[in-house]
Amino acid sequence: MHHFFSMMFSLLAIIGPVSVQSTDGRSERSVDRYYRTELSVSNGGTWGSWGGKSMCPSGTYANGFSLKVESPNYFGGDDTALNGIRLHCVDQPGSYNYNAIESDVGGWGEWTDARSCSSGFLTAFQLRVESRLEDGDDTAANNINFKCSEGAVGGEGTNWGDWGDMSPTCEGKGICGLQTRVEESQGSEGDDTALNDVIMFCCD
Repeated sequence: MHHFFSMMFSLLAIIGPVSVQSTDGRSERSVDRYYRTELSVSNGGTWGSWGGKSMCPSGTYANGFSLKVESPNYFGGDDTALNGIRLHCVDQPGSYNYNAIESDVGGWGEWTDARSCSSGFLTAFQLRVESRLEDGDDTAANNINFKCSEGAVGGEGTNWGDWGDMSPTCEGKGICGLQTRVEESQGSEGDDTALNDVIMFCCD
């Protein structure tokens, strides 16, 4: 055994110190892309923590989106409603080749089909959010609507809560990234809310 440790120390002396890197970091897409403005709304939920920014590849903008939604649990389960937002980034409207980006996402629900602007890119958004319930089942964010360069497109979320005001409109060409606020699982006895809030980024 003593001979084994002597060999190990000799090996370390030759190769130098060994660093151990944490594997729980978040992979972020194109986080260094320059953005012109960020959009937020005033009615977002306050539970959870902010994930990392996720940006469309350079030269592309969000033309569509899909949502991760947990359907209502009508038999007494814990509802979380909206769990995630995925943006579909294209170089020009109408393109079938897109890059999908997302920030943090909750662990419940299924992804909806993609919805896209009929023309142009996503330029503003509004959230449907359920306010805090003192003794009820909190869900926080339930749905999202987007304004497009021309027209609008709505999400297929759930119906609890109320719609807030539309965010300001992008300065620049359109939405090019997002950052979500998500509450992690509260365990079997906790009240889960999943996605609470989102910030959108706009690029020239």
